[in-house]
Parts: sequence; C-alpha cells; structure tokens
Amino acid sequence: MEILRYAAFTDRPDGGNPAGVVLDADDLAPAQMQAIAADLGYAESAFVSRRVPGAATVRYFAPEAEIPFCGHATIATGVALAEREGPGRLVLSSPVGPLDLRTGMVDDRLVASLVTVGPWVAAIDPTVRAELLRHLRLAEEDLTDDLPVMLSFAGNVHPIVAVRDTAILRRLDYDYDGLKQLMAAQGWGATVAVVHRLAPHVFEARNPFPPGGVREDPATGSAAASLGAYLRALGRIAPPVRLTVHQGADVGRPSVITVDVPPDGGLTVSGGAVRISG
Repeated sequence: MEILRYAAFTDRPDGGNPAGVVLDADDLAPAQMQAIAADLGYAESAFVSRRVPGAATVRYFAPEAEIPFCGHATIATGVALAEREGPGRLVLSSPVGPLDLRTGMVDDRLVASLVTVGPWVAAIDPTVRAELLRHLRLAEEDLTDDLPVMLSFAGNVHPIVAVRDTAILRRLDYDYDGLKQLMAAQGWGATVAVVHRLAPHVFEARNPFPPGGVREDPATGSAAASLGAYLRALGRIAPPVRLTVHQGADVGRPSVITVDVPPDGGLTVSGGAVRISG
C-alpha cells in the first residue's frame, strides 16, 4: 500500500490543503483508515477502493473522525489518478452519493473538477445562531447586513457566516472546545465557513474545523460549493457564474478554489494539486 501526499487547490507543495491519498484501499478496515488519517494529521485523507475503468469508491477520514465528503481530498485523488492513468472522467461512489470527477490539462497543469451532489440551504435556529457567534467570538456588528447566517449543504453541512470586512476575518480567534461541542450537538461534521466578499464573485474565507481535530482548514472545497449554493438560493448571484474563493493565507497555506454555479443542481468545484514529497 502506498500513501500519497498531495496539496490541493494550489500549484505549490507548501500551499493549499494537504491530503493523504490511498489509491488501493480495498484491504483496509475503517479503523486502519482512521489510524492512517490520524498519523498523517492532515485535515482529511481519501481512501479509494473498487477501482474499475471509469468508476471507484471513496471514503474520507479526518484525524478524529470519518467525514461524509471532502472537496480537497477528491481534487487530490483526481490529480493523483490522472498522473498515473491519464486525464479523463471518473464517477466516485461516496457516502453522500455519486460524484462526477473529471481531470484535464489547463495552462500546462492538471486540474480536477468535481460536481457535487444536489445542495440545499436552510435557516438556522436563533438560539443556535447566537451560540455559534459566541463561540466564534463575533458580535452582531461584525456581520454584513445582506448575507444572513444560514446553513448550506453541498456534501457537508456548513454554517455560512459573512463578516463585513477583512480585518474581522484576519482577527478571527474562536473557542475551539465550545465550537466543537456545539457542532457535535448539531450534527455539523465539517467546517464553519466564515467569509468576506471582496468583489461580486470573489470571496475570502476561513474555516474552523474542530470536528475533524483541526483548528483551521486551509482549503475547503465543500464549503466553497456550499457558499455558491447559499448565494444562489438567496439570489445574491445570477447563475451561471464562476466564484473564486481565497483561503489558507492565515495559516500559511494560501489556496484558490473555483466554483462554477449553474442555475440549478450540483456545483462544480475545480482546482489543481501537487505532490508533497515524503
């Protein structure tokens, strides 16, 4: 068994979000996958099994728990397979449903694109909203007026919290234990997307990830897709449109995530990935 290491949503090994990738995980039990993910210590690792031409099964593990879906590890998996077998299309059977994964060359580098499962957007209970802001150490005056705090799903449930300026995003310092307990109680197994709108179609984001045992995720493809679904549901964008999400600079691993938002259905998340030596 070979454990590969890739940085996704970047063009350099010290940027983006690192992911472990195991392309032949058929003989691994879930406990072994969990142990490998914990040993790697990355936000998530992908374990691929039942590979046949054009299809495979994937599972995702963070250091402390299995995760239903992970965007950056899927992008890393696509690039890893394309480097070995050539670019093309692959349908991944995942815990959240089938994922359409495609790889190809863009500007002389491999880029992977995945189409998410169908998204949904929902209101958040006012009491839960107040507790979420308390653990994020954000006040009402820190939030933007036109983008309400809501829940959005495009593979994982992400609370979307939009702040009014970059300075608020930069100084984000949340209560790790308190947020972890709240997210466990609510069944939120991924990240909280704290975002700021830089331009109509450009955002910057920070993503606390205590359910996975990671303080902050450097690049979160599922949260970027959920942001696109949220903006579409609220009518804050006019699809079809392409969003760009900048993330990871605050933890020293800058990343760029592209999200293509159609008028309806799943969203397409795209990015490159590069091999990390070691």
